[in-house]
Amino acid sequence: MTLVDFLLLLAVAGLCGAIGQTISGFSRGGCLVSIVIGFIGALLGSWIARELDLPELFWLSAGSTHFPVIWSIIGSALFVAFIGFFTISRKRRR
Repeated sequence: MTLVDFLLLLAVAGLCGAIGQTISGFSRGGCLVSIVIGFIGALLGSWIARELDLPELFWLSAGSTHFPVIWSIIGSALFVAFIGFFTISRKRRR
């Protein structure tokens, strides 16, 4: 994987994470947090798709690495909604 491929993956993960945060309505942090959420969303979304035997919708290839764009957005939205739910419910208990 070249440096350009790596930077492309970071940009796409950041965009997917930001879209996931927008869909869920709960946003924490900036660009680096969006990148991390995008990668976590890719892992979570791919796992859900594999478990439910769903098709691969849209993959971005960077070198030898494949990045699941649609599943990353769906996974990051679910992950951020999950984090937001527990953060909000924790604040209400205080």
